[in-house]
Amino acid sequence: MKKLLNSLVLVFLLVLGVLCLPPVRTQMEKAFYPCKYSALVEQYAAEYDLDPLLVYSFIRTESGFDPAATSSVNARGLMQMTEETFLWMRSKLAAGEKVTFDDLYDPAVSLRYGCYYLHLCLQRYNGDVATAAAAYHSGWGTVDTLLQMEEHSADGVTLQGFPYNQMHHYVEKITACYAVYTRLYGTNQD
Repeated sequence: MKKLLNSLVLVFLLVLGVLCLPPVRTQMEKAFYPCKYSALVEQYAAEYDLDPLLVYSFIRTESGFDPAATSSVNARGLMQMTEETFLWMRSKLAAGEKVTFDDLYDPAVSLRYGCYYLHLCLQRYNGDVATAAAAYHSGWGTVDTLLQMEEHSADGVTLQGFPYNQMHHYVEKITACYAVYTRLYGTNQD
């Protein structure tokens, strides 16, 4: 028994030692923070002046890179857009095109519309990622209302607090994910 325990401890220490090696740890982290659909992400990030790493953060948070994802409120695709938002985006982006809500399951359509919406959120909220994320999640009307309340915004431009649990949790996930993507894939990385 003691021999087995010692062997298990030795194996544990070896695994722990390997995981502590920076290249191994980085490769493992990259497996959890992938850059799938990179050609499309790069294309639409460039088209809408977005950091691709931020786009990956939204995709990972919204759908876990599953193009067939559907939420409990029927948001669809990689960037999880509701039908109401899709119809609004289509009227601004592609009024003459025959794109339907079901087309959001196509990664190219989801990324095109999602990146455009993210671009508009960032533009509306002066590039503040947290406020834009709150708007992407909860809508402009909700964020605009909160911006008018001193307890949530000292300047009326950015949110300092996110009073709703789902909104708060979502913004934390986006900003934390973006920080990891930036650390793993930022310009100073391999």
